Amino acid sequence: MFKVWGKVCTGKHAGAGLVVTGIGSASLVACVVHTAGYSKKMDTKSAISEFFKTRRSRLTPEQAGVPVYGFNRRVSGLRREEVALLAGVSVDYYTRIERGNVAGVSISVLDALSRALQLTEVEREHLYRLANLANTRKTVRGSLHQVRPAHQWMLDSITETPAYLGNARMDILATNVLAEALYLPIIESPVAGRNIARYVFLDPSSAQFFQQWTKIAEDTAASLRMSATRFANEPEVSNLIGELGTKSEYFRTLWARADVRQHTTGQKTMVHPEVGELLLGFEGMQLASDDFMKVVIYNFEPGTPTAERVKLLGSLQATKTRI
Repeated sequence: MFKVWGKVCTGKHAGAGLVVTGIGSASLVACVVHTAGYSKKMDTKSAISEFFKTRRSRLTPEQAGVPVYGFNRRVSGLRREEVALLAGVSVDYYTRIERGNVAGVSISVLDALSRALQLTEVEREHLYRLANLANTRKTVRGSLHQVRPAHQWMLDSITETPAYLGNARMDILATNVLAEALYLPIIESPVAGRNIARYVFLDPSSAQFFQQWTKIAEDTAASLRMSATRFANEPEVSNLIGELGTKSEYFRTLWARADVRQHTTGQKTMVHPEVGELLLGFEGMQLASDDFMKVVIYNFEPGTPTAERVKLLGSLQATKTRI
């Protein structure tokens, strides 16, 4: 028996090959129990409750346009009755929803709560997915996601910039030549296993590789939370979250925030051990044939130091390949 984030998880046969990992009440996964291919599913009710509580606590009365009378407030964010008032529902009804009981809750009520809590489009989508999971009993194991030769051909045709095929749990599944060179520190990491999330939270060298490491870590945790809801029947996603939750204190801290983000576009600064600093934009595009996987293509401004260093990176990789 052990305790993680206030929730007790037990493994009766731990000595007989059963590995038990746990994430407590501040998580999307209640307890992840790994045996031969088994993974306990996400605790949707707790996830809904946590999401509402964290969104409510971050929104001040001033931001929501709620008048404040007196100075003896016990909470920094909105009270339940204030959210209910803004959404046009009763306090008892909102309290039931915040406890994770969303069976039969209409889209119009979810819309009203989204407006009251000033949710972003990504957060709104996340809430709808959670509500849909809570109202769906059927559970179907996700299909196998395989890299096909056509995927590698597509990547190989991109020769001027790094590009790779990843998935919703941030594995590096396939690369072109430049991405192989760019992500060499991750690919060769003794703990990452070609997984970006593991590299960020479990390999100390990631703080040197990613210049804005704190933002990268925040985005990674928020992206995994989005994936855990969107691909709730994919055991490999919940398994990874359970692993990170037991091995990284900072991941647990970020996970407790219940933030969600889509990792589809942005900019990163990486410090490569062979060519130095690279300022790279990126675009991520889901595969039409399998939305669990996506192609990520980097970009950079022509004529900049980054452009020269990417060219150098390609030359160095070509030299290694010839040797």
